[in-house]
Amino acid sequence: MSRSTGIALYNTLSRQLQEVGASKGNQVRIYCCGPTVYRDAHVGNLRTFLLSDLVARAIRQSGFDVLLVQNITDVGHMSDDFEDKMLTQASLEKKDPFAIAREYESRFHRDLALLNISPADLYPRASETIELMLELIAALIHKGSAYQGEDGSVYFAAESFSTYGEISGNRLDSLKPGHRYEYTDDGIKRFHADWALWKSAGGRTQMIWPSPWGEGFPGWHIECSAMSLKFLDGHVDLHIGGIDLRFPHHENERAQSNSASGNEVVDHWLHGEHLLFEGRKMSKSAGNVVLLGDIIERGLDPLALRLTFLENRYRAQMDLTWESLIAANSTLKRWRLKMAEWNGLKEVIANEIQGLKKELVEAINQDLDTPRVTQLLRKVERSTDLDDHAKRAFFLFADGYLGLELDMKVEVEAISVEITQLLAARAAARSNKDFGKSDQIRDQLIQLGIEVQDSPDGQKWNRII
Repeated sequence: MSRSTGIALYNTLSRQLQEVGASKGNQVRIYCCGPTVYRDAHVGNLRTFLLSDLVARAIRQSGFDVLLVQNITDVGHMSDDFEDKMLTQASLEKKDPFAIAREYESRFHRDLALLNISPADLYPRASETIELMLELIAALIHKGSAYQGEDGSVYFAAESFSTYGEISGNRLDSLKPGHRYEYTDDGIKRFHADWALWKSAGGRTQMIWPSPWGEGFPGWHIECSAMSLKFLDGHVDLHIGGIDLRFPHHENERAQSNSASGNEVVDHWLHGEHLLFEGRKMSKSAGNVVLLGDIIERGLDPLALRLTFLENRYRAQMDLTWESLIAANSTLKRWRLKMAEWNGLKEVIANEIQGLKKELVEAINQDLDTPRVTQLLRKVERSTDLDDHAKRAFFLFADGYLGLELDMKVEVEAISVEITQLLAARAAARSNKDFGKSDQIRDQLIQLGIEVQDSPDGQKWNRII
């Protein structure tokens, strides 16, 4: 019997808000799909990884423990164009594929730290858990849920799992293979929508392992089933991933895990929505893939990205822009300066912010309404009813959920005399309502790498180059 944490999140399987439960004493067991380490994680990937951090923070704040497992996929899987991403990148960089994996895995952890995302408790690597996958595949064959095809590969028998499609809504009788590389000639698979648990090596010579069915490598979905069952003791209270993984990955993972265990392994499926950039889907072909390093190169605090994400609901498609990042960077800097101003004052009376704290917890517990929390911060910042220490106390309380490091000391950046004079001249021009001159000076400042924004409190600036 699960203990409720009081935190309601949308369950993709049940299609309704559902309270997250702790099925093992005071501990909530969470599995979050991790990166395939053949390239840097882009900001869309990071949005999903932030989701798991926000959930874990909320659960801990509610008095429960968290056991979070996130896999590292360092075993190549074929993509839609029949290329193995890991081996392709290794060939491009002229390095061993495992050297590629370790390099990008290290960069993944670096990006998480820059975003103040707390590390998972375990990061099992696919390459180091092959035996777990082989054991699970053997169990599925024994139960009649999998079989070896004439090509030597082992396939999951999709028709053996009667509730397939409940996460995504895809009916089994109308399915085609989830990816083109799953296509095989007639007669090799029993049903066209069956998927590979173990792929025969064929002519492949790298990243292959011995198995009872011959040399080969694991299919895409089997590692998450094997890892979650092993490291979370056969049950997952909350499973997190991007919406793009809902089908076929999570649908297939559920079928594998449930078939092996004989019960519903995951209580709660949570998915974060897609991220656009400047109105378009990020893709290598479009040339608009944005990395955390790109944001830092523009002189922006990486936590400005975190704040931008927090100002949007995790379950809504989001359009990230440079303008929104610059605005978030200004807000973050202003809040930290305010925190320094508010420091060292008299002790706050608890009931001054008790109602605000209750409102914040309610917002978090109702499907992670982080935009409402950031609005509360702005409300408290402007309040004339609260003294400075009360404001500081509330900001610190909120930061326990948001992870923005609001108490970080701000280093005041020096600027040249020329820029200082231009900023003063622009402020004077706006005061005199000479907006033509104001715009002209704004353009001069941009050429010098200074982005200016106007607010009710006056003009603010950020360095952009």
